[in-house]
Formats: sequence, structure tokens, C-alpha cells
Amino acid sequence: MTKKPLILVTNDDGITAPGIRALIAVMKTIGDVVVVAPDSPQSGMGHAITINSTLHLQKINIDDAIEKEYSCSGTPADCVKIAVNEILNRKPDLCVSGINHGTNSSINVIYSGTMSAAIEAGIEGIPSIGFSHLNHSWDTNFEASKKYIKIIAKNVLDHGLKNGVVLNVNIPDLNEDQIKGVKICRQAKANWKEAFDKRQTPQGKDYYWLSGVFENYDDGEDTDEWALEHGYISVVPVQFDLTAHQCIEELNTWSFYE
Repeated sequence: MTKKPLILVTNDDGITAPGIRALIAVMKTIGDVVVVAPDSPQSGMGHAITINSTLHLQKINIDDAIEKEYSCSGTPADCVKIAVNEILNRKPDLCVSGINHGTNSSINVIYSGTMSAAIEAGIEGIPSIGFSHLNHSWDTNFEASKKYIKIIAKNVLDHGLKNGVVLNVNIPDLNEDQIKGVKICRQAKANWKEAFDKRQTPQGKDYYWLSGVFENYDDGEDTDEWALEHGYISVVPVQFDLTAHQCIEELNTWSFYE
């Protein structure tokens, strides 16, 4: 009898979010599932970890079919760390993070708690995928995503990923018959033009709300933004080695002596 793969599931929207419940449902058809996810929303936390306060872990029972399901008081990266070190008795065959309510394409990958959880698992040597759906609504329909999530996850289980690489998968907010397929892409060159809405409390104290407009500066047809705009699921291989290798030779020509 073939041993089922062990799959760690996490997210950044919180353990009760519809996105992670949809992701769990798909992963249960593939392997044995362990869930460790934040006990409250942690969107935009990036790769933050908890070092100045305690972490709390609580075994819960949302899905009777899952033996190991835990809520964690920490960040998405914390969830992966504590799962690997305190809960799992062996390294999982796959870690999946999501399904995020909203996009993590282009520059958004930097800020994403969803992707940081996947990256943390990649640092641990676990093949990992972050899944995001281009609709922020809490009650968005994830049914069209499930077919492709299963296909992509099984491909990673079958083929593995190169050391130091995780997949950033974004899914357009379309019906299944409207999704044209999957495109392997590069990250688009884009950014947020940010603004702060300055307000005052009744006591006269200033406070701010961060807002902004997403601006895509990249007209390439090989980017995640292009794929999503044209009805494709984008898959971007992301590396967590941030070294700009192409600059090393040039920097070695500089003089660092007075």
C-alpha cells in the first residue's frame, strides 16, 4: 500500500477563513493533512516572527476528519516553525498556504503573510506553494480554484521543486469554464503608489489610514499580471536567496580602502 503524502496547511487569513477550509478540502483528497494556522487574521505581516512575546498553540476541532488541527497566536511564519519543531513527527512532503482572500501577484509577494509561510517552509526544505484568489470577499466562491489547486499540488509532489524555490500561485476570480489554463510567469515590475489618509480623533489626536493604488509598469506578456488579466492562473517560481548575483562582479571593482 502506497503511503499517503503528509501535507502541512497554513494561511494568513486565520484558521476559520473560508479560503483555508477550501484548501484543506482539496488536500484531504491527496494526502494526510495537518493544519497549523493563525488564530486571527495576519494579512500583510510578511515574514514577521514572534520574539518579544509568548506563542500559544491550541488544538481545535473544526474538521472531524483531521486529527491534527491547531490555531496559533503567532504569524504565518511562526505557524510553520512551530509545526515543524513541535507538532510534526517527520518533515511534511508538501506545505500549502492559502487560499488567500486577495491577490499576491507582483510586488505583493513581499508583504504577503501567505507567501511568507510558504517561504518559511521552503527554508525548512519542504516543497511549498502559496495559493491566492483575486477576490478579497470573505464569502467568495473557491470552487473554480479547487481543480487547479489539486493539479498544481500533485505536480509538486510528483516532480519536487529545486532547493530554495517555492511557487506563488494566483487564481483569477472566474468561473471554471472561463479560466484558460495555467501559465508559468515571472513577477511583474509593479508597485503601490501609496497615500495616507490623515484624520483626527474626537480628542484632536492625528491618526492615519494607509491606502494606495496599484500601478503596473510592466507591459511584458510573460508576467503574472498579464496572465491574470487574460484569464490564466499565474505560477511564479520564487526564490528566497535575495542576493543580486549579477552585481557581485561590479561591486568587486570598488575600492573599500581610504
